[in-house]
Amino acid sequence: MKQDAALLPVAVLGGGAAGFFGAIACAEANPSQPVILLEKTGKLLAKVRVSGGGRCNVTHACESPAQLAAHYPRGSKPLKNAFQQFGVPDTIAWFAKRGVALKTEADGRMFPTTDSSETIARALEEAARLAGVRIITNTSVDEIQPHPESGFKLRISGTGASQFGGILAVSRLLVATGGNPKNANYDWLRALGHHIAEPVPSLFTFNVPDSPLSELMGVSVPQARVVLAGEKLQYEGPLLITHWGVSGPAVLKLSAWGARRLSELGYAGTALINWLPAHTDETLRPWLQQFRQDNGKKTVGSNPLFGLPQRLWRNLTEQAAISAETRWSDLPAKAQNRLLELLLRTPLAVRGKTTYKEEFVTCGGISLDEVDLKTMQSRRVPGLYFAGEVLDIDGITGGFNFQAAWTTGFLAGRAMAAALTVTV
Repeated sequence: MKQDAALLPVAVLGGGAAGFFGAIACAEANPSQPVILLEKTGKLLAKVRVSGGGRCNVTHACESPAQLAAHYPRGSKPLKNAFQQFGVPDTIAWFAKRGVALKTEADGRMFPTTDSSETIARALEEAARLAGVRIITNTSVDEIQPHPESGFKLRISGTGASQFGGILAVSRLLVATGGNPKNANYDWLRALGHHIAEPVPSLFTFNVPDSPLSELMGVSVPQARVVLAGEKLQYEGPLLITHWGVSGPAVLKLSAWGARRLSELGYAGTALINWLPAHTDETLRPWLQQFRQDNGKKTVGSNPLFGLPQRLWRNLTEQAAISAETRWSDLPAKAQNRLLELLLRTPLAVRGKTTYKEEFVTCGGISLDEVDLKTMQSRRVPGLYFAGEVLDIDGITGGFNFQAAWTTGFLAGRAMAAALTVTV
């Protein structure tokens, strides 16, 4: 097809990580073709700026695309090939080329050496400026229609609408509007003929209104296993006790893998906390017996075992009805059994969820069956591309969702640029 002169070459919807990366990749690969980026709010790169407590967890150190893809509850298998085209080493090199060095922390998370998300945001904004990307904020797309001359007609409103007479005609369109937990907010994409995987929240903490641990707000353990009773869902990692329940990577990652099932359960159930994931009933019972023999004169409640925090240990012994003065040599068998049970399976009645700070992630979105993962182009609508969380892709916490944004945005941008080279 020959591009109509009235059409702008490329529009990108969404001023987040995927939208910026896609716009930059397209503009850099085909400098002769203008790229316009529309953001409905007045804030650009909002999630980038709040990620990682304001440090921006850019990506995660993984040795291979297959290892990286294993951290995505939705999209894992299809993403392997995409990560081969643009993976963690490419992300590191992309930012390094623009003067941003990344560092790797002990758990594999990667941050800018400045420990400031503004470093990442400024690098993206400067790259967009140098590439000639035209950015218009406070402008919404209310409707997308096929253009008579091919491409799309966008009915827009807001600050930038008047300069286009309320209608923006484009040859290629990249949708990078992020995830949204409300199903109705995908209707404008359904109208184009796409199916939507039911959106539900991912990466959230557990609310425990009647928690026996409520007095321990701020206490954390470096390794605990969280199991959802009656389900096959469990995850092991750092755990944080909060004033509303429990949080930390163990809970957040469990919520990602179990996002759909937890939604079906109405975010209600019993979470069993194993404070000693290296132990089972079979190993812990003889260990405690031997400890009793060797340390009979020690008081149970005053001497935490296994490196557990003093406050947590005291709470567990109190739940087991062990008085502060009780010595190990005098501990009744029933009390020891109660303590063992609490160490391996402290029950918490989960009644709801809380979004993790402002870093919400959505499970669901555009069905991956309807997208060519090599180019991110729609299989249903030629010229339409997708990137980021608008797709049915989501990763666990640790930089994986940003890596998916960089990868899908880059592939979409390059593909659009290549298509324009052929069609112009």
